[in-house]
Amino acid sequence: MSFQEKTLTCEDCGKSFPFTVEEQEFHAQKGFTNLPKRCPDCRAARRDQRGQSSGSGYGRSSRQMYPVTCAQCGKQTEVPFEPRGDRPVYCSDCYSKQQGTRSRRY
Repeated sequence: MSFQEKTLTCEDCGKSFPFTVEEQEFHAQKGFTNLPKRCPDCRAARRDQRGQSSGSGYGRSSRQMYPVTCAQCGKQTEVPFEPRGDRPVYCSDCYSKQQGTRSRRY
């Protein structure tokens, strides 16, 4: 498919912006069928605005964290899952050490 650079008008600010051949190829590769409605500046501003309103960006709410005591060093930390009690839970430092030990055995 052959693409040619187009000039589009932003629906937010009314400013004209180029829709380059590279951007069109990217859109086609991703399967997007609609033309962009906002200029790069307005898209960035909208992305920033959504990120501030949801807390963690990308429209996701913040992840629930659970307080735990590291099974190896005893340090208080938080993990993004609820511990079940039947398996040890490690702080990030001890977990990294555990993973390093396991990978060297193979």
